[in-house]
Amino acid sequence: MSISGRVKRMVFWIGLAVLVAFMVFVRVSPIDPAVWHVPVAADQDRDLAGGAVRVVPGDAEMLQRMDAVLRDVPRTRVLDGSVQTGHITYVTRSAVFGFPDMTTVQLRDGEIRLFARLRFGASDLGVNRARLERVISAAQR
Repeated sequence: MSISGRVKRMVFWIGLAVLVAFMVFVRVSPIDPAVWHVPVAADQDRDLAGGAVRVVPGDAEMLQRMDAVLRDVPRTRVLDGSVQTGHITYVTRSAVFGFPDMTTVQLRDGEIRLFARLRFGASDLGVNRARLERVISAAQR
């Protein structure tokens, strides 16, 4: 085998090792509720590069329906909070790499404020916005 063939093979294996290490890091990196389970400060709809905010009229019954919808989203779990406190944060992981996205739902002053955002990277390609719109639509039926 030539030197260039060995170099290509070595680069391949190093790249694969880096990818596997990153995937493990994404999966096992802790998610601190003190950082992510915070009040939703925004009071109007916003689309962000790494997430989205939606504000809809709502009450405790609507919050309960949203909680049920979010708990049914694949690969989603509650990070902190409850319907009883009116403030819940969920973690939803992507199917292939397991990237975590946080969704905080808060009932305040006759409104339900939803804030979905990514943890890693700069853009979520609209995934969080689409999830919020599906949750709102399903809860309003």
